[in-house]
Amino acid sequence: MDPRVTLLKAFYAGMPKDRLKVETREYGFAFLDTLLSDGATLEYGELTLTESLHKYKLAHVPPRRFDELLRAHVEKRCNVCLYFDTVASNLLCFNLDNNHKTGNTALIPELEFAVRFIREQLTRLACEPLIVASGRGYHLWCRLDTPVASDRLYDFMLRVSVHTMAALQREGRDHRQIKINVYPDRRIRDVVSLRLFGSDHAKNKIFSRVLSGDRLLDEAESWSAFEDHLERRIISKATFDAALASLNAAEGPLALPFSMGDAIQAVKPHGGR
Repeated sequence: MDPRVTLLKAFYAGMPKDRLKVETREYGFAFLDTLLSDGATLEYGELTLTESLHKYKLAHVPPRRFDELLRAHVEKRCNVCLYFDTVASNLLCFNLDNNHKTGNTALIPELEFAVRFIREQLTRLACEPLIVASGRGYHLWCRLDTPVASDRLYDFMLRVSVHTMAALQREGRDHRQIKINVYPDRRIRDVVSLRLFGSDHAKNKIFSRVLSGDRLLDEAESWSAFEDHLERRIISKATFDAALASLNAAEGPLALPFSMGDAIQAVKPHGGR
C-alpha cells in the first residue's frame, strides 16, 4: 500500500468510511460502473459543465473501494471528502474561508490574522493544530486520542471562534470578511464533507500545503509535517477537557464586542455538500 494512503487512513481513522464524496473530472456511465462496482451506492451526482468538476456522494462504500479511492486521491486523480460522525469524534476542524463573493481564493489580511490567532489560542491550550491550505483559506485540524462527544467539540470550537472574531474587531478589522465553519456540527449532518489532506484542490490544482510558522511548505515537506503531526501532536482527552474548562473560565473576563448569541451567527453552517 502507498505509504501516503497508510498515513491518511491513520489520521482520519475516527471518521466514517462507508460514506464519502468524490470530486473528479471524470464522468459517464462507464466511470459510474467502476465507481459502484463493489456495492457502493450513489446518493447523488452533481455535474458542472462550466468548470468540468463533478461530485458524487457515495454510501455503503466497502473497504477495498475506499482504499482505491484514497490511492486515486494521493495520485491527484480525484479528491476524497469525508463526513463527520455526529455523535462523537476524535477529530475536529476549523474551516476558515474568504467570504468575498468574487476573488475568494485570495488570502486576505483578515484571514491571515484569524488563522494565526486560532493557532495561538490552540497552542496555548496544548491543542496544536495541523493547518492545511484549503483553496479559499485554511483547515485547522486537531486530532484527539479518543472520541469526544460532538456537542463538546462544537462548544470548544465555537468559543475559540468567538474569541477570534472579538480579536478581529479589537484590531479594527471587519470580521465579516471571513467565515468560520466548524466540524463536527449536528446542524449539517451528512450535508457537508471536508477534503482530506494530500491532494490537489479540484478547481485550482494547488496541493493542500501545510502552514508551518509563516510559510506554506512544499508538497514533500507537507507530507513530512503531516506524518510528524500524526506521531507527535495527538491531544489527550484530559488535555482537551482542561482546554475546554479554560475557555469556559475565560469567557467572563473577556469583554466581547458582541454577545455569544450574535457571534454564533458569524459561525454559520456551510451550505455545500
